[in-house]
Amino acid sequence: MFFGTVEKPPRLSEFDLEVPDKLIAKHPSKKRDECKLMVLNRKDKSIEHKKFKDVASYFKKGEVLVLNNTQVYPARLYAKKDKSDAQVEVFLLRELANNLWEAMVKPARKVRIGNKLILSKDISCDVIDNTVSGGRVLRFDYNEKELYNFIDNNGHCPLPPYIDRKPIESDKDNYQTVYATERGSVAAPTAGIHFTKPLINKIEKAGVKVATVTLHIGLGTFKPILVEDLTRHNMDSEYYSVPPSTATIINDAKSKRKKITVVGTSAIRTLETVVVSGFQITAKKGWTDKFIYPPYKFKMADKLITNFHQPQSTLMMLVSAFADKEFIMDAYSEAIKKKYRFYSYGDSMMII
Repeated sequence: MFFGTVEKPPRLSEFDLEVPDKLIAKHPSKKRDECKLMVLNRKDKSIEHKKFKDVASYFKKGEVLVLNNTQVYPARLYAKKDKSDAQVEVFLLRELANNLWEAMVKPARKVRIGNKLILSKDISCDVIDNTVSGGRVLRFDYNEKELYNFIDNNGHCPLPPYIDRKPIESDKDNYQTVYATERGSVAAPTAGIHFTKPLINKIEKAGVKVATVTLHIGLGTFKPILVEDLTRHNMDSEYYSVPPSTATIINDAKSKRKKITVVGTSAIRTLETVVVSGFQITAKKGWTDKFIYPPYKFKMADKLITNFHQPQSTLMMLVSAFADKEFIMDAYSEAIKKKYRFYSYGDSMMII
């Protein structure tokens, strides 16, 4: 009796690729929707080169555009220890509850339980615990509004490590989507950075419904995979929310065989987390550590808009699962030849 074979996942080394440093975008495009757009057709394996503003032509009436509406906050702060003038970098990862925050601190070896960190003459926090990931739990004795105002006014934009420069004031706007409403990320859902409000309006006027999900992106998005066997890699958990209105829009479109275009790996992971009974999703909120890599059959998305990601990253593996891995590797090689800009502030890719 023949039971068939199970396709094995690729190894980490199969996603290796050298991206020239000069192609890593250190600054955003002057106009969001004027960046390059590479369009990959999975059916005939063709590649087109467009501008991002041309993305509107790839939608039809009745289809759905899904966006991650998470908002990046300026998570990087600087403090001094109360008994010395030693400066400490405080990177706020997420609020746990009632003015308790999980944070990464530098230099970590000098920040211990019981220390008080002074951020200003009015704002300080106590180090009350360590975390399993090497971070600290901090307790702020201020109400939420006061603390958020301080963070917004004094925090620095949490640019990714490969943007090798100090953040400037304009990064607070540039490293953010125009539709961000739900505060909670320390990294932007950068596939959506290229959208402008007029472009979204143009797509909506063509009869496309826009639906939003929330996934608050943590530092784990930059966490390197350290094992050759992908099945042994563990993702950090991230908070997500899918509102009832979004579930209704997507389920209705699916029942009418209308296509769903998802913007970004964070949004597509969210949808795949809440799939129930075949090709329907449920409204839900919680935490997800879903790691998607080839082979994987996507249930909800028909088209994907994404950026050019770091080789050997979990993001590149998700994209390789959505399209054929070899097709993606060929597309990346083509992007290097055509001098596309890579990573968060770089150019865009649409897979249809």
